[in-house]
Amino acid sequence: MGCEALWRISRADLDKLMGTMEVASAQLSECLFAAGANLHIEGGDLPTIYYGLTGSGMIIVDGEAAIDLVPHRLVVAPANKSIEVVADGSSFGRSRSAACSIKKSTFVPGSVHRYEIGEDEASFSLVCGSFHAVYGPGLDLFASLASPVVETFDAYDQLDQVMSYAMVELATDEIGRGPMASALFKLVLLTLLRRCLTSSNAWVERFSLLSDPPIARAFAEMASRPAADFSVQTLCKSVGLSRSAFMARFTAAFGESAMSVLRRLRMRHAASLLAANALSIEQVALQAGYQSRSSFTRTFRQHYGTDPSDYRSEAKRVLVAYETEDGGAPSD
Repeated sequence: MGCEALWRISRADLDKLMGTMEVASAQLSECLFAAGANLHIEGGDLPTIYYGLTGSGMIIVDGEAAIDLVPHRLVVAPANKSIEVVADGSSFGRSRSAACSIKKSTFVPGSVHRYEIGEDEASFSLVCGSFHAVYGPGLDLFASLASPVVETFDAYDQLDQVMSYAMVELATDEIGRGPMASALFKLVLLTLLRRCLTSSNAWVERFSLLSDPPIARAFAEMASRPAADFSVQTLCKSVGLSRSAFMARFTAAFGESAMSVLRRLRMRHAASLLAANALSIEQVALQAGYQSRSSFTRTFRQHYGTDPSDYRSEAKRVLVAYETEDGGAPSD
């Protein structure tokens, strides 16, 4: 296209952020449409994703213009937005009013493995689903998304195969199917985020974290090293901003101060260490950036409403229950 990407996050900082990303949940379905069939999806608490497999159609996100969906095109719709997905057909035009006049089938993405819309042979197919992805962990990149992300990939990117593998995992009764599907879906999101370095599409600029390199760098450092001795002074100095500019831009990107974000990153890191049950409480405190166990315990209690030791006990109880439910044999 000859368009250069706008000033945004660096390769090194994006690499750090990608390393801290986790997919907390992912639900996916394959949808097959007869010509002109219409699928309605109610808005929910999570963003939804659509990836064209075969044929062509369009997606209408509430309040937005219609988006053509063709093979290898990916669309991420914001949370709390209703969606219309319509397969191409000779009986209607490509307008919102025409699409909405067709008989609808209401669907919840991920509720079934495979869903057919219309009685005739399928002419259009896609993968759709909902997901929850966090950085750090604990900070949702897509929470502030207000309009759709649209990006077109190529067959060699193999996102269709990754999506298919994830759906197969979700459809099985194997132990760990949820984590496996989430790990596969993470590959899809990582591929999308990698594209932000070169894409000239406007969606990249909707994420203040991706389009404000100094703030992205500061957050990447905090997310990758939560135990380090950070302060507003050290952070603004490391990214070359004045204190006032750093605080204003960080708050604009995250809706809260840098120290508040750092505290959440440390608490989520501590929670994962406690659940792993490999370190003492004192060691967990140090790994979370606290020199004092009492200070760590007080902050943890404020954040989670329970003491670290009680949190660890509950995490162990939940793990045993999960293993028993999935047919595992927990050791004595």
